[in-house]
Amino acid sequence: MGRCNKLSRGLSYRSPPLVSLDLPDDWSSNSNFTHSHSPPIHKCKGNNESARIIDGRSAAEEIKSSIAIEVSRMKESIGKVPGLAVILVGQRRDSHAYVRNKTMACHEVGFRFSIAELPESCTEEEVCDALSNYNKDASIHGILVQLPLPQHIDEGKILNVLSLEKDVDGFHPLNIGNLAIQGREPLFIPCTPKGCIELLLRSDVEIAGKRAVVIGRSNIVGLPSFLLLQRHHATVSIVHAFSENPEIIAREADILVAAAGVPNLVRGSWLKPGAVVLDVGINPIEDPESEHGYRLIGDVCFEEAIKTASAITPVPGGVGPMTVAMLLLNTLEAAKRALGFT
Repeated sequence: MGRCNKLSRGLSYRSPPLVSLDLPDDWSSNSNFTHSHSPPIHKCKGNNESARIIDGRSAAEEIKSSIAIEVSRMKESIGKVPGLAVILVGQRRDSHAYVRNKTMACHEVGFRFSIAELPESCTEEEVCDALSNYNKDASIHGILVQLPLPQHIDEGKILNVLSLEKDVDGFHPLNIGNLAIQGREPLFIPCTPKGCIELLLRSDVEIAGKRAVVIGRSNIVGLPSFLLLQRHHATVSIVHAFSENPEIIAREADILVAAAGVPNLVRGSWLKPGAVVLDVGINPIEDPESEHGYRLIGDVCFEEAIKTASAITPVPGGVGPMTVAMLLLNTLEAAKRALGFT
C-alpha cells in the first residue's frame, strides 16, 4: 500500500508532496532504475479472463467521509466551513450535469456552496466581474469556472483573473508551472489527474519507471496528467490528434490514460496485455431505452479492453467520482490555508 500523507487528524490522502518525489536525472547511477528488466505490473490476461474493475465510487466515498469529519471538526473549533463557488456559463447539458454532481457533493460533506449562472451570450467582463466578487468573498475558499466556456470568451484571460489561492481546479498558470518544475509544489493539482494518480496508488499500481501513455493533450486533463505522471517518475508519452500510428504508441503503455473525448476511440487492439487503463472520457450517447434518453460511455471500448487489461476504470463510476472528491479535497485545503486551521 502507498504511504499516507497525513493532511490532518482524521484525513488520509496517499499522494505524498510532489517535492518529496523529486530525484535528479543521474543516468550514470541506474541502480534504482533497472526497470527495463523488472517484471510487468501484472501478468498478461487471457481472452477468457476479465480485468479487475477499479472502483472510483467507493474510493471517492471513503475520501468524502474523511472530508466530512474534518469539516465537522472545523465547524466545532472555529465556527467556519469551507466554501466553494462555481461560475457556470451557458446551457451545455454536460456542464450542468457536472455542476449538479459538485453541488450534491458539497452538501454531503458540509461545504457552503454558491453558483453564478450566466447566459451563453454574456461578455468576458461579466464573467470577470462574477469571478472578482468571489475573489473578494472571505467565505469562499475555492472557485471553479466550469469549462469549456463559449468560444467568444478567452479562457486564459478568465483564469488569469482567478485568485491563485482559490484556484481549486488547479488551472492557474502558476499552478501548472509549479506542477511542471522539479522542486516546486503547486498550491493545487488539477482534480482529474490528481484523482487518476490516487486511484493508481490505492490500487497498488507501480508508477515509477513504468511506461505511461496519455491520449489527449487538453489543458484540463491531458497536459497535467502528463506532468503529474512524470513527477511520479513514469516514462510518459502523449498521443494526440496529429500523432502517427497512435495504436502502436498506446500498445507500449503499462499505464494508459484515455482523455481524448472520443467515444470508444481506444480498442482492445490498442492495449498491451496487462495494462492498467484509466478511462477519463465521459461521452453521452443517445439511448431511447435509458431513463434520461442517453447513456455515458468512455473513450475506451470497455467490452474489448476488459479482455486485455489487468485493471480498468468503468464509465460511469471510475474517474468521474474521484474528480469530484479531489475538488472537495482541494477546497478543504484552501480553507485550512486561508483560516490557519490545522
